[in-house]
Amino acid sequence: MRKASTDMRARLALYHALLLGGVCVFWYLMTEPLLWSEEAARNTAFFFGKPLVVLEKTWEWFASGKIYVHLLITLVETLLAFAIGTACGLASVVVGTFADRVRAGRPVHQGHERDAARNTAPIFAVWFGLGILSKVALGITLVFFIVFFNVYQA
Repeated sequence: MRKASTDMRARLALYHALLLGGVCVFWYLMTEPLLWSEEAARNTAFFFGKPLVVLEKTWEWFASGKIYVHLLITLVETLLAFAIGTACGLASVVVGTFADRVRAGRPVHQGHERDAARNTAPIFAVWFGLGILSKVALGITLVFFIVFFNVYQA
């Protein structure tokens, strides 16, 4: 039984590697003028970048240390949004449940969390700008609705 599970995992890892390799080969072929015209390859490379150049630039950023500051900022934004959104979602369910019990029988409104959170990104970008505040606010709304409805349903 254990060998079958190990074989299945190895096969799955092989399939993942083949899929990743296939995507990379496809990306390379679409950005080089091997299969189609120079102009079409140039246009594709403009929108998607050339894979070897992207890999080289990524290696350069990690080797020089430039990317670590940006990764730290992204981590801080993510953690802030998760913590604040979780606390607000949990608190609103607790307050809503308490208020519902006090009013005897009026349920908390249940909407569509994906629709409510999906359309807020452009609004937050306009309201708060492109800095950390808009990203954290958007993350809070995404986390808030997910936590709120999951805790409410539990």
